[in-house]
Amino acid sequence: MLGALAASFTAAPAHAASAQDSTPLERLRVAPTRVLPAQAAPSNYVVAPGDTISSIAGRFGLRTTDVLAWNDLSWRSVIYPGQTLKLQSSPAPAPATPTAAPAPAAEAKTHQVVAGDTVYAIARKYGTTVDAVLAANGLDRASVIYPGQTLRVSGAAAPAAAPAAAAPAPAPAPAAAAADASHVVVAGDTVFAIAKKYGTTTQTLFALNGLGPSSIIYPGQKLTVRGAAPAAAPAPTAASGGGQRTAALTPEQAANAALIIRIGRELGVSDRGIAIALATGMVESDLRNLDWGDRDSLGIFQQRPSTGWGAPAQIMDADRSTRVFYGGAKDPNGTVTRGLLDIPGWEKMAFTDAAQAVQISAYPHKYGQWETQAFAWLALYG
Repeated sequence: MLGALAASFTAAPAHAASAQDSTPLERLRVAPTRVLPAQAAPSNYVVAPGDTISSIAGRFGLRTTDVLAWNDLSWRSVIYPGQTLKLQSSPAPAPATPTAAPAPAAEAKTHQVVAGDTVYAIARKYGTTVDAVLAANGLDRASVIYPGQTLRVSGAAAPAAAPAAAAPAPAPAPAAAAADASHVVVAGDTVFAIAKKYGTTTQTLFALNGLGPSSIIYPGQKLTVRGAAPAAAPAPTAASGGGQRTAALTPEQAANAALIIRIGRELGVSDRGIAIALATGMVESDLRNLDWGDRDSLGIFQQRPSTGWGAPAQIMDADRSTRVFYGGAKDPNGTVTRGLLDIPGWEKMAFTDAAQAVQISAYPHKYGQWETQAFAWLALYG
């Protein structure tokens, strides 16, 4: 009897461990407790046969996203036996001490591609842009780079030239500056377009005119807007990914856009954060809840079970996968993955960089191409 009882005690842990190994990690339903890794993470790790980024991260109690970032890898990167990976973040370089000596002329540099390199990672390493690297090597965004290839790269990005001093603009008349302007709606106008024209927000226009997201405006209607003069439209920047793209959504896409907006509002995410989620969904899946993708990628945000984003059924749950993209204190995935709200300083990042910090894509420039359209969807479906 005692022998049988002892056997039951010794068998249970092995069974529990087996079940845990075969089930994707999920958020605990008790107060969060960080389990210490069995091994302290070394500075570097040599990949062994059968290793994956996810398994290496789990072995040392690290996040998969952090290991990818430390090694300039993306979710689509392939690792191989014998490859050396960094398992600790590099300390930030000390700022250069300015000197009186003139800056040396820009010197041509080259970079030899190694396994796991991406054009995006190379550009960041040398302080330049993806477009500059592509242009210097006669490549385009569909080109494939390969280990051993030599790429020409520039040195640190040159600082923007200071604008020439201009004569001060005449101050507006006090009465005009103090007065609120108005706008008469014409055919084709939207609240989003009017807000952009006058350098304000849709929420401000709603509040000034007693409107809401479901309100309808009509030609001839007079709307109060803040500011006496329309704001000049900002010129496209490299951070926004170049030319902006537009698309009219199908009923399926519109429903997914509305879901992303609703959950963002529920979690208290800012308009900019919701727009980042909408643009990300458009780039990854055309705002469709796909049951297929690159390798094992699934769902609206093309999250991968093999890298800890959840079981396939969980990722195909559009509500859950959206909450995991946003992350934060209410992330259903706990601390296994890192969502937008978990990225330090994401609010101050360029639009495309904030999306890239979550997705770690091989084509980070694409998110910024949907920035303007994402805000339009937010106004339309929010």
